Amino acid sequence: MRLPLLAFALALCCSVFAAAQPGNPAKEADDALDVRNVSTLNDATIVAGLKQALELSTSHAITLAGRTDGFLFNQDIRILLPPKLQSLGKAMRFIGEGDKVDDLEIAMNRAAERATPQAKQIFLDALKKMTFEDARQILAGGPTAATEYFKRSSSADLTIAFSPIVHSSMQRGGVIKQYDRIVATAPGGSAIANQFDLDKYVVGKTIDGLFYMLGQEEIKIRRNPAAQTTDLLKEVFGRK
Repeated sequence: MRLPLLAFALALCCSVFAAAQPGNPAKEADDALDVRNVSTLNDATIVAGLKQALELSTSHAITLAGRTDGFLFNQDIRILLPPKLQSLGKAMRFIGEGDKVDDLEIAMNRAAERATPQAKQIFLDALKKMTFEDARQILAGGPTAATEYFKRSSSADLTIAFSPIVHSSMQRGGVIKQYDRIVATAPGGSAIANQFDLDKYVVGKTIDGLFYMLGQEEIKIRRNPAAQTTDLLKEVFGRK
């Protein structure tokens, strides 16, 4: 009888102590386990594990975002009217032209979905340039350290690759003309005419959305044992 009572008392004391602290000790202890002890792994194992993880995560992120409705129906990455055009959009809806605003948003997201698959080869090229030091820093870094590495090493190449695809898609769908009409006819539109690059905006939001999806995939592999689907991933990303 003493053992269950003692266990209950200890649990109660721990919960009271945790509640009294400014942070949550239990959570902090769990979070501390996310810091990998990479000192026992050799460079080849670290790089191989990272590359395998990143090939899986980038492929999945690109597949999710680069399919039909991958941007449009994902509220986390859906491309909305630029902030400078929000007031114009509201004005268009007020005068019964909301369908034109909706069509513009749909076209922007379709352009993003068409451009996204081009990221695969760019990410693979970035992996080839990864050094042992890069790999160790990524492994021991935060939950999206690899995503940040890709941002630093790939954003410029993604911008170059995405720009013509986005522009072509927007032109083919008549989006640029539609945008020009909205700006020209919406109340207050003349104030920002020729002051906004819609292509550049869509390219930037496409890259932001892709990196968001990549970050989510990286977090899964780091923290969810079920996502560590190979022995190599378990060895490199498993808690030490």
